[in-house]
Amino acid sequence: MPPRNGLASLLRPEDSVVVLIDHQPFQLTNLNSHDPQMVVNNATALAKAARAFDVPTILTSVLAERGGLIFPQITDVFPGQEVIDRTLINTWEDSAVVDAVKATGRKQLIIAGLWTEVCVAMPVIQALGEGWDVTVVTDASGAVSVEAHEVAIQRMIRAGANMMTWLAVAAEWQRDWARTEHATQLTDILKHHAAGSGIAFLWEQQLLNTPVPAGG
Repeated sequence: MPPRNGLASLLRPEDSVVVLIDHQPFQLTNLNSHDPQMVVNNATALAKAARAFDVPTILTSVLAERGGLIFPQITDVFPGQEVIDRTLINTWEDSAVVDAVKATGRKQLIIAGLWTEVCVAMPVIQALGEGWDVTVVTDASGAVSVEAHEVAIQRMIRAGANMMTWLAVAAEWQRDWARTEHATQLTDILKHHAAGSGIAFLWEQQLLNTPVPAGG
């Protein structure tokens, strides 16, 4: 693939499609590369950002009857949306998922899931080979160990994938604070999911609305 640089390489909401893969209880129980609470938070933030910017989002699970349903924090963002349940470990070999992605007409494929080394790496590498522009959201993904996560990331980078965090994705979609149509929604997501940045924003609002004490 050509080097990913230049303005045209940045993510655009009108060209993006998100696929969230296997954010399920079974995978979470052996998540050791990240704090599980953080991954749930980050995946939820990514889902909310996608909704805020009108980015189509495909939800998919594997053997949900045994592995559990997608985290409610994610499915609650898309009430009533079908979750595509698979038997295939490699999401990109499931025609229902691929057809749903292609139906959006979008070319920038953004993927996050559990586990990084298996259910993220496989579809990413296959999709790259088929010419897709693929971004992996690393902090909304996770693996059975730190080593597994890091090795998978290096493997996908060598295959041509772009690596980002959920906040970087959201910021790239926003791009310009003069684009006010999504700014309020993004700010709300930051308040609830961006930890220090969100709390700092609330503090700033408090200070702006707090009268300066009169001099003695």
